[in-house]
Amino acid sequence: MNIQAMMKQAQKMQKDMLATKEIDSMNFEGKSSFVTVTVNGKKELVNIKIDTENLENDDIEMLQDMIVVAVNDAMKKVDAETEKKMGKFTQGMPGLF
Repeated sequence: MNIQAMMKQAQKMQKDMLATKEIDSMNFEGKSSFVTVTVNGKKELVNIKIDTENLENDDIEMLQDMIVVAVNDAMKKVDAETEKKMGKFTQGMPGLF
């Protein structure tokens, strides 16, 4: 491998790392009925909002299910953004992201 090819590969890797850092700093919101969750690009749960006006005492089990749905919705958005930003760098390398 010549030096020029190595430099191009290093520049590509640097761009890949910048795109990853950009995604990590973004927030993604997932919703389900009266639950809204926010996760960051690292897939860490940042915030949970519950619309208590529509919540009754016997709805706790349903609330738990809604939180799961909302978190999964937000995680899918992280995956979609990662694929959108990183897909052009990982073409031909399935399963990398």
